[in-house]
Amino acid sequence: MVQVTPTNRRDLLRAGAAFSAQGALTTGCATTGTATAAPSATTPASPSPSASPTRLPFQVTRGPRTTAAVALTFHGQGDPALADQLLTTAEQHGAHLTVLAVGSWLDAYPAMARRVLDGGHDLGNHTQRHVSVNAMAEADARKEITECADRLKRLTGSIGSWFRPSRAPTASPLVARLAAEAGYPHVLSYDVDSLDYTRPGASAITRKVLAEVTGGSVVSMHFGYPDTVAALPDVLQELHRRGLRAVTTTELLS
Repeated sequence: MVQVTPTNRRDLLRAGAAFSAQGALTTGCATTGTATAAPSATTPASPSPSASPTRLPFQVTRGPRTTAAVALTFHGQGDPALADQLLTTAEQHGAHLTVLAVGSWLDAYPAMARRVLDGGHDLGNHTQRHVSVNAMAEADARKEITECADRLKRLTGSIGSWFRPSRAPTASPLVARLAAEAGYPHVLSYDVDSLDYTRPGASAITRKVLAEVTGGSVVSMHFGYPDTVAALPDVLQELHRRGLRAVTTTELLS
C-alpha cells in the first residue's frame, strides 16, 4: 500500500478542514484514541460513489455546522426487539439512523441487517466481537474488521459505507490503515456522546444529547438499552422544534 506523503497528507487535511475532524473527542465505547489523517486506501470493495462522501478527512467527527441536520449513530448489538422498537420509533418520526453493527450480533440475529437497510438507515461495521481493537496486534485487529465486513457483505451485498472502531471513538493509525485496506473510505467518530451505556435514565440521556447537539453533530448512542428507546421520541421532537433533521451519516456528509 502506498505511504501517505507529507504533501498528500496536507491535501487531505485541507480538504477536511471544514469539518474540523481533528478536534477534541469525547469518550465513546470505552477508551479514547487519536485522530489521524487518511491512510492511502485501496479501492473500496463495496460502497458506491454516491454512498461514499468525498472531500472528507479519513476520520470523521462531525458534519458542517451550517447544515440543519444531525446524524444519530448507534452501536448495533443487544436485544433485537429493542433494536426494532428503536428503528420503528425513528421511522415514525421521519428520522433515519446510522447503525454500526457488531459482527457477532449479526451472526445471532442475521435478519437485523436487512431490517436496518429496509428502514432506510445506514449500516456499517463496528468490528466482529466489540473488543478493544486499537490495543490488538495487527493480525487480530485485521480479523476483527474483515470478519464483520464479510458478514455484512454476505447478508446485504455490501460491507457498508462506514467503519467505527470498538471500545474507542477514533482508530489508531494501525486500525485506520486496516480499515482502509478492508475497503472503508472513512472511520466514523462522533462529537456528542449520549453516555446511554452508563444507564443514566431516559431523561438524563435526553438532556445530555440536547445540551450538546447542534447542526452537523454526529451523536453516539446504543441499541440494547430500554432508556435509549424511551429517550428517542423526546430527542427527535426537540430536534424537530430546533429545525434539525435526523438523517443518515451518508446524507449528512454528502
